[in-house]
Amino acid sequence: MSSVQTPDPNPGWLSEEELFQIRQRLPILYVEAVPVRVDGMGVVTEVGVLLRASSEGSMSRMLVSGRVMYGESLRTALFRHLEKDLGPMAFPQLPLSPVPFQVAEYFPLPGTSVYTDARQHAVSLAYVVPVTGTCDPRQDALELTWLTPHQAASDDVAAEMEGGRGALLRSALASVGALQ
Repeated sequence: MSSVQTPDPNPGWLSEEELFQIRQRLPILYVEAVPVRVDGMGVVTEVGVLLRASSEGSMSRMLVSGRVMYGESLRTALFRHLEKDLGPMAFPQLPLSPVPFQVAEYFPLPGTSVYTDARQHAVSLAYVVPVTGTCDPRQDALELTWLTPHQAASDDVAAEMEGGRGALLRSALASVGALQ
């Protein structure tokens, strides 16, 4: 759910004009993923955060995210966005049951929620997803930075994230016991 306008080579079920009009009337469903590396015991050792540049030239940190298309399952949407942002060799380990660690509701007006998106009202299902392969950022991501859970939960990283995603990242880490 990046606030960066990413040119989507396959816009799916809505044109940009239709999407703009729909965003003014209905909440849009998204999935967000926090990519992690885990050790043999399933303990999170690293957290992946994307670096992106906006069309205005500003830099920000983001999570893997994107819309769920009409008729698409949550698992398929998660896999599609993980592959789109991290590359085909990331090998995400999708959950057997797609139960999110959090449902985040983004509002266009600041102060309504900790999560904001100036473009729209959106509902995001957020997941922690282990990846085992080689990540090669694609689309508008410049790089993927692997951080320790402590580094990822820092105020510095949160300050680099838009729309309250620093709070979402901390919530992700707490949900898997990585903040202690």
